[in-house]
Amino acid sequence: MSFLTNIFGRKKDYSDSIKVLNKSAFSSAISNKKVQLIDVRTPNEFTNGHIGNAVNVDFFKSDTFVSYFEKLDISKPVYLYCRSGARSRKAAHKLVDMGFKEIYDLQGGYSKW
Repeated sequence: MSFLTNIFGRKKDYSDSIKVLNKSAFSSAISNKKVQLIDVRTPNEFTNGHIGNAVNVDFFKSDTFVSYFEKLDISKPVYLYCRSGARSRKAAHKLVDMGFKEIYDLQGGYSKW
């Protein structure tokens, strides 16, 4: 189990809620389905290429990030990616802290897509 300190300073096990998927599994999971697919890179990175139907929510814009996710259905899965996987992992931890239970993160990020 992987325990990390959450934003409230408490140890939290994120492994039950966050699953890292390789490109093939991630692609299969999002294809032909209406899913909550979020690109947490900057708008400039997003403009230079992104996965179809993804919504850009910049991880570094904290207020916008939180307000966007507060509008999503926390009972539905969220699929995240960034450039290499580091930001999306941090974003996934924030989402668990916000109450999301099912988060899928693209292993290696868009650079592996």
